[in-house]
Amino acid sequence: MMNMTLKRTAGAGALLLAVTANWAPAALAQAVSAEDSAAGNVPAPFEYSDPAEGDRMPSGRDIGTRSSVVAPHAAAATAHPLATRVALNVMEDGGNAVDAAIAANAMLGLVEPTANGIGGDLFAIVWDPETSTLYGYNGSGRSAMGATLEDMQAAADEYMEGEEIPPYGAAPVTVPGTVDGWFALHDKFGTTGMDELLAPAVTYAREGAPIPEVIAYYWNRSAANFPQYAASGMIEEFENAKETYFSPPPREGTLFKNPDLADTLETIGAEGRSAFYEGEIARTMGDYFERIGGYLRYEDFAAHEGEWVEPVCADYRETRVCELPPNTQGIAALQMLQMLEGFDLRGMGHGSPDSIAAQVEAKRLAFADRAKGYADPAFSGIDPEVFIREGYNEERAKLIDVNKPMTQVEAGMDFASLAADETLEEGDTTYLTVADQNGMMVSLIQSNYRGMGSGLVADGLGFMFQDRGQLFSLDPDHPNVFEPGKRPFHTIIPAFAYKQVDGDYQPWMSFGLMGGGMQPQGHTQIILNLIDFDMGLQEAGDAARWEHTGGCEPTDDYSGDPCINDMGVVHLESGIPPETRAELERRGYTVECCEANGGGYQAIMKDFESGAWIAATEMRKDGVAGGF
Repeated sequence: MMNMTLKRTAGAGALLLAVTANWAPAALAQAVSAEDSAAGNVPAPFEYSDPAEGDRMPSGRDIGTRSSVVAPHAAAATAHPLATRVALNVMEDGGNAVDAAIAANAMLGLVEPTANGIGGDLFAIVWDPETSTLYGYNGSGRSAMGATLEDMQAAADEYMEGEEIPPYGAAPVTVPGTVDGWFALHDKFGTTGMDELLAPAVTYAREGAPIPEVIAYYWNRSAANFPQYAASGMIEEFENAKETYFSPPPREGTLFKNPDLADTLETIGAEGRSAFYEGEIARTMGDYFERIGGYLRYEDFAAHEGEWVEPVCADYRETRVCELPPNTQGIAALQMLQMLEGFDLRGMGHGSPDSIAAQVEAKRLAFADRAKGYADPAFSGIDPEVFIREGYNEERAKLIDVNKPMTQVEAGMDFASLAADETLEEGDTTYLTVADQNGMMVSLIQSNYRGMGSGLVADGLGFMFQDRGQLFSLDPDHPNVFEPGKRPFHTIIPAFAYKQVDGDYQPWMSFGLMGGGMQPQGHTQIILNLIDFDMGLQEAGDAARWEHTGGCEPTDDYSGDPCINDMGVVHLESGIPPETRAELERRGYTVECCEANGGGYQAIMKDFESGAWIAATEMRKDGVAGGF
């Protein structure tokens, strides 16, 4: 309701309407007469601040941006609402969690090409209740068999001052493993025809798929980034990508159409895996790379095969956390957890200087091993179990002093010698998880790597090739050195966890967190948030994060100062207290604040009392969790 007062202004013969309302700021609610104005008694304008977040009901902790989803039968969490809806539709129609994950992943390749697509690789962990077994699949592709280390070194010399393989163009492209991964999962577990699973993505590719805010943001960043590399010659052919994705790049609310991708997916659904790796699609891809002067050929696609692998697991308090072995970086999360188990993180408190210092130092130690020893085991010969063997990380943890950062961080083993020991056995991304009414859980991650990928789109196929091969080292002595037909080091990692129930480990949670080197750091923080800091599933992802960057990488030379002396930078989100930031700086850390950590999080957890699924998603992305 408004109260209105009429005043006649002096000398003007006019009426001044002064309006006061119960919603108006007090300073603006005053009627100002001509006398007041002439005397200079005009109140100062009300200063508005930027809009701030509202308050949630006191049902949980303040860190939660929304409630977790609770579903009695099935649940899905992905980076786009439409992909989540497709997954739920598949399960409502009788499909299982693997069927739903494939359909959701196909949709994400259309609506989130900034992160994934059939030009990239795929890794998955599946809990199968029928066999009570946890399966792992490595769907990563290999380098061109006709390329050499000298070819990569020459490309590095031309575009990167000899330091690394170029990030875009043909040099970093490896064979895409995603389609193979879909069919491997489907052959083992699927119940719905592949043509049906790909049909929603086909339809939306033709009719128009909605692009939300965050995806549009990343898409336009790529649109601004690629042309400079095309102009330099690093990207050998850019017109196809420009026509497919950037004519013009979408804004929030755009309905994006990709008829070429619709045709490709429809062919894969009708003709199967062989259409992509041995049929006309493979020939188109091989001809394209030959035309632009790239390295891959038809024979590389025809020779591709992924592999089922044994997940590697380590205990942390009352949980057992499982990751995939190298050539992924998943074991780094297990190493960090093993190092941190001896610290009273609960007593230190979330976001405290001691807690973050302990985690950062554990990360630095784990990543020193990652830089030296994580590589394709078929070439390196390094047994993944050496990284979590009994007592190893507990001994490494003795190097951690929360009061000061280590000035030198070195790998804990001579991995070059291990690789030569014949007695040993042989990372932009989307993550999704699905669980069905029979108890099957799928943890799936898929990526084109840097940006949207290489900048290369084969003629008429509608998808961009990944640039994952940039993660090879150029050092001939490194286990991760570029070699023909080899899989590069991979950053993308799905995760899974068991929890102790009445003394036995029961399948508990399927989860993941995107974002290059952030992924093992993020996996560790999710587990700590749930176990040590008593957060709920949504809160565990919403809580303010830290990320440490710098130090040595698997792309570095095997020996050299970058792996020893670089202390890196600790990046903190704004929710970490300023006092913590100041104290970490006092202790000797370089700290930067405050930007959102881009690592997108999804998770589904079993409620052992009710039997329901609890699902959560990432508030830093566009996605949603859902269930029924």
